[in-house]
Amino acid sequence: MKLLAFDTSTQWLSVACVTGDGCVSRAELAGQAHSERLLPLIDEVLAEAGVTLGELDAVAFGAGPGSFTGVRIACGVAQGLGLGADLPLVPVSTLEALAETAFRLHGAERVLSCLDARMSEVYVAGYRKDGQRWIVEREPAVLHPAEVSVLAGAWFGAGDGYAAYPDLAIRLGLAGCDPAVVPDARWIAELARPRVAAGEAVKAAEALPLYVRHRVALTTAERNAGLRM
Repeated sequence: MKLLAFDTSTQWLSVACVTGDGCVSRAELAGQAHSERLLPLIDEVLAEAGVTLGELDAVAFGAGPGSFTGVRIACGVAQGLGLGADLPLVPVSTLEALAETAFRLHGAERVLSCLDARMSEVYVAGYRKDGQRWIVEREPAVLHPAEVSVLAGAWFGAGDGYAAYPDLAIRLGLAGCDPAVVPDARWIAELARPRVAAGEAVKAAEALPLYVRHRVALTTAERNAGLRM
């Protein structure tokens, strides 16, 4: 199976192409340059992997939550590739991607994913590893850090929400924590693989962002006042 995957939900940009021969991937701190860097990086990764768009079985992408602009960029590019090359798409939650990355880096099988959502809030979700899939133990939500409750058992924290709110991991009594974990396209591809095999990929029009927060943009007055989502 040949899969292209990418994520632009944080300041990091990652792209990966997974084939039967291995994986070619790139990751860089793109900041606000996702829109300029994503397509060139996709071309670079596909060229090194020796794969054309038409040879792909599917495209997977980080569907959010995360940066509003970043999530929209990933979704828009995925839809464009899906329509242009007639490819099925696999939207993958960035919070689930954090859990998979924590598993790959630390062997964590119970992960409380947490991303800084700005506005004194965090995106949070809890996942338990079950074979190739993750069972959702806490549904994705946007909460004030003080509203994030303790889960029974030993949990590992992953994501920059723990860097933004250092006391959170201590209050939750986490067994371990890595605030530097970001959604990684390599593991987004691995999460997508069984879904493609099971026929769970969708058409471009059905590949939608996962915002979690109902409000995803500021009004002009709020932007002029210096507020941030």
